[in-house]
Amino acid sequence: MGQYFIPMILGVADVKEFIRLWLDAHMYGNGLKLTEHSYLGNAFVSAFEFQISEDGPFYKSRVVWAGDYAEKEADSDMNLYTMAQNDEGSESLTTKCRKPPTRDTSCYRYIVNHTKKQYVDKNALQSRLHPLPLLTSEGNGAGGGDYRGLNEDLCGTWARDLISVNRMLPPDYTELRCEFRI
Repeated sequence: MGQYFIPMILGVADVKEFIRLWLDAHMYGNGLKLTEHSYLGNAFVSAFEFQISEDGPFYKSRVVWAGDYAEKEADSDMNLYTMAQNDEGSESLTTKCRKPPTRDTSCYRYIVNHTKKQYVDKNALQSRLHPLPLLTSEGNGAGGGDYRGLNEDLCGTWARDLISVNRMLPPDYTELRCEFRI
């Protein structure tokens, strides 16, 4: 059976997770399976990217692409995906799923992980697969439609880290080369 994913922005690391924002791929005409929407130039991924851009409301936020087959949260009978669907763990009712406008995010060349001090240069990629959903995925490999291919072991390594998309690189960050190909 296929696993569904929703991207979300989490609150500051705390005892209990709270969800500041999550988006639904169906609102942008995409499927919920990871490989149905994880490609460069996708309106859904671009709308999410803008949220964590230098010009967006959630710059440098904790990001996760939460799968419905992912592990349950500590002290909960739900995982993040289920929490979002049930409006549990939300900061307030105004932060639940909404449809931000589609934006051109091609000016944000770099996906930056501030927790690990790494970045990915989207312009250097040879594949059309977008690294942001794959690197921040939680639960990948547990269902159909999940990413299985080159560098699959990198999936989820950035989940819940402080992420942004930037025009320029911060000093002293290391490039993560991560071509993803099915």
